[in-house]
Amino acid sequence: EWDRWLLMGLIGTAVGMLGFLTHQIIECLIKLKWDLVENYLQVSKRKMCYMGADVPIYLSTGQDGNIHMTWLCALGSGLAMVVLSSGSVLFFCPAGSPLGLPEIIGYLNGTSIQHLFNIKTFLGTFVSCVLAVASGLFCGPEGPMIHLGALLGCGLSQLQSDTLGVYLPIFTRFRNSADKRSFITAGAGAGIASVFRAPIGGLLFTLEEVSSFWDIRLAWQTFFCCLMATFTTDLLSSSFYGFVYRGHFGFFEAEKRIIFWVKNLLDMNILVCVPTILLGMLGGLLGALFVSLNIKINKLRMQFFNSIPKSSLRKTNLLSHCCSALMILHQHNDVYQLCCGAFAFVCNLWRAVTTAALLFENGKQGITYLFKRGTHEEFGYTSLCTALAFYFILSCWTAGSAVASGLVIPMLYTGALYGRIIGLILVSIFGVQTNEYGAWIDPGLFAAIGAASFFSGVSRLTISLTVIMVS
Repeated sequence: EWDRWLLMGLIGTAVGMLGFLTHQIIECLIKLKWDLVENYLQVSKRKMCYMGADVPIYLSTGQDGNIHMTWLCALGSGLAMVVLSSGSVLFFCPAGSPLGLPEIIGYLNGTSIQHLFNIKTFLGTFVSCVLAVASGLFCGPEGPMIHLGALLGCGLSQLQSDTLGVYLPIFTRFRNSADKRSFITAGAGAGIASVFRAPIGGLLFTLEEVSSFWDIRLAWQTFFCCLMATFTTDLLSSSFYGFVYRGHFGFFEAEKRIIFWVKNLLDMNILVCVPTILLGMLGGLLGALFVSLNIKINKLRMQFFNSIPKSSLRKTNLLSHCCSALMILHQHNDVYQLCCGAFAFVCNLWRAVTTAALLFENGKQGITYLFKRGTHEEFGYTSLCTALAFYFILSCWTAGSAVASGLVIPMLYTGALYGRIIGLILVSIFGVQTNEYGAWIDPGLFAAIGAASFFSGVSRLTISLTVIMVS
């Protein structure tokens, strides 16, 4: 079985390198977008230390900057990314799913889908994913990474391509449906493990959500594959940031390795179970509402597009449909963050920074802010409720559109928002507790519990979600 273990290690390494490449390109595109805005508007960029992190704000230099053209620049760059993202799915790889996971589950359960595992689908999904996340849409790279990991598992195990006409005479004994299914399962788990830096979480995710054929041998091999993917991503990320070598090869910083880093731990009290149960019930109700609303939106979307007779016109309208959603997003996200800083002397500077931080880029940094301990008064009800409404509605609208995107980040962010609102209500009732018995009344703690509750309410995951959250 040495060749099977070798192949699992190669698949994990390849998925880890792909995960690193995905995150680096997304960071570079986001930086490029804001550099264009900064150069166009005559402002000075400053960094304010907020909740232990540097938050960029834009302050006027006293010169005349064209705010309208800057708005068009910020909006136009995001629209260009989402148009290219949609176009790569619609015109380049229409067989590829925008989410990826449903098709992988269907295939592993015996459904044959043409062109699901070919090079065009791989390239189109990768390009669409990085552009969609960098554009500012309420989405993440998790779903496409599962699909890309499964594609690498299929390609490296079979070593043949009908598109390229390549048939390598090695690993030929794995060219059967059972082994192919096993390697696809391992690749999908490695994809989720690379995103969340959680090899055990990737293993449990494939067991709980993806695969229907399972045995103890496949479990160990999938775990090895997930472990290699996580190790490769962490190793490369320790050395490079934005493709710039930092000279820290092999130095695994906890704050960089853990996605949602929480430094301060809290002592627990039995009383925390009461709001936790309420948050779990609220997460189930809101998760059911999210799924139901998303199904209705997609039905209306399909009815609208099916009413258009010409296929080319239908695709063009689908692109404009996605652009309209992004326009709503950027009006509140990018431009709001920019204008809050540009007019910081007109409005309350600190409130502008805190509200902009909630809508920071693609949500990861915002989730980290919401999880922070000991920040009882950092966010007000207005900021939290506004961000909650936008994230819930627009992430529900984005899901099912023609871009390769995932819903994990929006689900975690939405749950963290209403979890922090519950925590803020408790602080308003009982006040800020400094003694060790009342320290559990912390909005950051309930933000983490709320994130898990909404994620579970939408995805119906329990065990793997718990491991991913605590990894």
